[in-house]
Amino acid sequence: MDILFICGSAELGSDGVGDYTRRLCGKLIKAGHKAQILALCDQTIYYTSESQVVEETAVMVHRIPASTVNKQRLIWLQAILKEFEPDWISLQYVPYSFNPKGLPFWLPSYLKKIRGNHKWHIMFHELWLGIDAESSLKHKCIGRLQQLIAKKIIRNTKTDFVNTQNKLYQYFLRSHNINAEILPICGNIPLTAIKKESREFAQFVLFGTIHKGAPFEDFIEDLMITSSQFSKPIKFVFIGKNGPELTNYTAILDFYNIRYEVLGIQPENVISQVLRNSDFGISTTPYYQSEKSGVYAAYKEHQINTICVSRSWTPSKGQYVIPQIIKYEKNNLNIVPVELEAYNLNNMATQFINSISVV
Repeated sequence: MDILFICGSAELGSDGVGDYTRRLCGKLIKAGHKAQILALCDQTIYYTSESQVVEETAVMVHRIPASTVNKQRLIWLQAILKEFEPDWISLQYVPYSFNPKGLPFWLPSYLKKIRGNHKWHIMFHELWLGIDAESSLKHKCIGRLQQLIAKKIIRNTKTDFVNTQNKLYQYFLRSHNINAEILPICGNIPLTAIKKESREFAQFVLFGTIHKGAPFEDFIEDLMITSSQFSKPIKFVFIGKNGPELTNYTAILDFYNIRYEVLGIQPENVISQVLRNSDFGISTTPYYQSEKSGVYAAYKEHQINTICVSRSWTPSKGQYVIPQIIKYEKNNLNIVPVELEAYNLNNMATQFINSISVV
């Protein structure tokens, strides 16, 4: 099967959806399919077609600068389609990938102009603002516009198959008569490490962006109260682009005299080893949004338990329990390891191909 994936940006290591799409393409190519990526609003300055290597597999990636006018963007896209002639176009949709304010009004009409003998698949990595009880009036208004754009994309492309990665998004899509099947995502860090059995610490890792509002100090206070359940001293490791909240977190750990390391940006193999050597992964993504997080997917792929320590984010409808995540609640910390489902890139690629093959 020949598949062209469309995403916003394909800058290596700088775009989560781009990295996810590259890994999926690499696995499909290894399985005997043909797959390419087209980044419509890329961070590059000039239009390029280049080979990007992921897990020892070369993937052809076409990168159109975000500054390009739509007429030229369409000319380049049609030239790619003419040469590649894909069976499917898969749109990896995040509204903010195609417009910095999350309102890509241009996209539905642009996609409608695309000509070819392909079918359409859409993966909704994100939906729209305003689905949580805590959202502001401004976010609810933006969300209504984002809903209209999403539905117009479905209508204009006459989409043949739709995926999303969690039950909550599936619920909201179905409430708008969009039937979506769940396709869990893989992490962006390939599992290359072997777990070290002899370790000095009970290790907690925090990989990637630290989101504002997470009750980390409450969590640490409760962790100290229950620390006797660990047979080894506790240690935290911060790795990746943690962001400005990092200094607040290290100050809290200093106050409680908890050992920690700040490793910053590291190669994939180093990140994989740190994750594999950890006992628990901390996620600051809101609980009901965890399954769209590449960090959570990386934790799961590396077989470590995820503890969600996040700000309040309560869906207005469609709440459910995520059995593989330990949800932190103040004064009620109960860290009991859960059995992790063995779902990885191979599973995802197989499920994706099997799903669209029956259409």
